[in-house]
Amino acid sequence: MISVPPRLRARAAAVWGAEGARWADALPATAADVAARWQLTLGPAYPPSLNWVARARRADGTPAVLKLGVPSAGHLAGEAAALAAWAGRGAVRLLARDDERGALLLERAEPGGTAAALVPADDDAATDALIAAIRRLHRPAPPGVALPELAARRGAFAANLREWPGSVPVPLVRRADALFGELVAAPTGRVVLHGDLHHDNLLRAGREPWLAIDPHGLVGDPSYEPAALLYNPLGAAAGAVGAVDAVALLPRRIERLAAGLGADRDRVVAWGFVQAVLSEVWTADTGGPPDGRPLAVAEALLPLLR
Repeated sequence: MISVPPRLRARAAAVWGAEGARWADALPATAADVAARWQLTLGPAYPPSLNWVARARRADGTPAVLKLGVPSAGHLAGEAAALAAWAGRGAVRLLARDDERGALLLERAEPGGTAAALVPADDDAATDALIAAIRRLHRPAPPGVALPELAARRGAFAANLREWPGSVPVPLVRRADALFGELVAAPTGRVVLHGDLHHDNLLRAGREPWLAIDPHGLVGDPSYEPAALLYNPLGAAAGAVGAVDAVALLPRRIERLAAGLGADRDRVVAWGFVQAVLSEVWTADTGGPPDGRPLAVAEALLPLLR
């Protein structure tokens, strides 16, 4: 039997209410059931976030990762659809899925270790690894792919202003909302997006030098993709030893991303601002502890907007 970390139980209840609490209560039984049906030997769990994720080994000895989440939330279905569309190109492979139980079986990237370990000592190498991943992942969205549109994320700004006004500075939320509308109205293409590609979601691997994990799964403008990495890696708390000063790294990151992706610099800046504000909105709206580093990046990018 697995144990459910108190932090995971609390986060599930905070985000999904009673349903999240019921999911956490049923998690040991769900894990045991899925492991039996997929013939898995479960190993140690990874640090908890919004899902329960653990090392696993298949019947043939192949290493894998088992990921369980609240089934009705739909986020694991989006992850599965994105991974299926990429079919192992630039990302871990999807080995099996069970939408009814909110379960995914994934390729394990080995030796592992994230691109965050390169920052700040070799931030250029980390940025280049993310650029290479984006170039591998971005392919035209196949017809009928079961993924939401990037444009759907815009609704979070209006919800924040309506339900939690002032939790994020209102002028920034309004500016990000308007800019989001302008950017999605004039996309530079339409591809399958990771939607949360940053240093902690890129792992060292053997099959390819780096493989992406944990995609949100979206369809939309490719120039949106590097936005999340501008305020990452978060790692240590702001002001603590080991915290990354993302603001100081911004100018070089922006120039390197624009050159490496063949992207318009102004769009890199604009999407970076929008996503940094959106990150703060998500945190505020789900009751997460304030961090402030995405907000600091947004404020640093604000004078660069055109």
